[in-house]
Amino acid sequence: MKKICFLAVLLPLWSLPGYAQTVAPVDTAAKQAFLIDANTGTVLYAKDADTPMAPSSMSKLMTIYLAFEALKTGKLTMDQELTTSEHAWRQEGSRTFLNVGQKARVEDLLRGVIVQSGNDAAVVLAEGLGGSEPNFAEVMNAKARDLGLNNSHFTNSTGLPDPQHYMTARDLGLLATALIRDFPDLYHYFAETEFIWNNIKQGNRNPLLYRNMQVDGLKTGHTDDGGYGLTASALRDGRRLVLVLNGMNDMQMRADESAKLLDWGYREFGLYPVAKAGAEMATAKIWLGQSSSVPLLAAETVALTLPRNARPGLKASVSYNEPIVAPITKGQPLGKLTVIAPGMEAKEIPLLAGEDVPRVGLLKQIKAKLRYLAGHSPLS
Repeated sequence: MKKICFLAVLLPLWSLPGYAQTVAPVDTAAKQAFLIDANTGTVLYAKDADTPMAPSSMSKLMTIYLAFEALKTGKLTMDQELTTSEHAWRQEGSRTFLNVGQKARVEDLLRGVIVQSGNDAAVVLAEGLGGSEPNFAEVMNAKARDLGLNNSHFTNSTGLPDPQHYMTARDLGLLATALIRDFPDLYHYFAETEFIWNNIKQGNRNPLLYRNMQVDGLKTGHTDDGGYGLTASALRDGRRLVLVLNGMNDMQMRADESAKLLDWGYREFGLYPVAKAGAEMATAKIWLGQSSSVPLLAAETVALTLPRNARPGLKASVSYNEPIVAPITKGQPLGKLTVIAPGMEAKEIPLLAGEDVPRVGLLKQIKAKLRYLAGHSPLS
């Protein structure tokens, strides 16, 4: 028999004030947009998010990802010096102003790419990792497949215009989320507001770093094909949102539209804890056990991103088949916690036995089974 227990209130401290009955509508002048809650992977807003577009310098996030990965695996070190080739020196657009033959530390090259959006620094890193920029582009494409970026293709390390070099807003959002998740100890470089190389000081082009919005990265982009774009992330009260906008007309529009959408995401949606790994969610009765019950513990920590007005509709239930027959081993899957809320698919979380429950001795087993045959409930 399946036992189902409905949990009307998950935890007392989650009682929240009432909110408006609808999510305030929002639109953007950007041609493409994507907003995701990085804590849960919930998409809050999408506009032509799967349309291939020119990502411009925002595609440097893949170059940075691969450089960070090389640092993590030891293929590169921060103090390692790489030499500027003529190909790197000849790059057009934004530059770090490296000279032909000049050596630069990997850390300085990274800051040149992240802060200054230097195309020359990006190519030096690409050649250092791939031997040549075309070879590095193939590494970029392989990593895109690994990360599930299904609508991206790279031909260079910089994002300079090429008809075969494209990404989608969704892929950029997923890449930014992966970069933050996989390299938390290196992410701080994105918050730097200026960098000096060859006595030339350049400021970070991310406009939201200069507003009081708790934005701490990531990357701007601009080409004639792509328009003005920004991939940005903010962290407020432990909750991280990642935003991608592209196809805007100018820098002011880029700054204002990005700020508007980020504020909308934090204002209209909340992050609600559902279960903490190891927390007791219910108690189940045991048959033939030396203990009459066993605690059921959540197997993982789960939180949901929901419109704030949907919080009152958040419901949870525990289900398991009873009787649960001993012996029970700690950590054994015994049931599930099902969470539902308006506008979302049901979320199921495994529930595990919180302790061992050995079986009773043979005489007690016989007595219990005789009672069961006589019509008594096995749990009475």
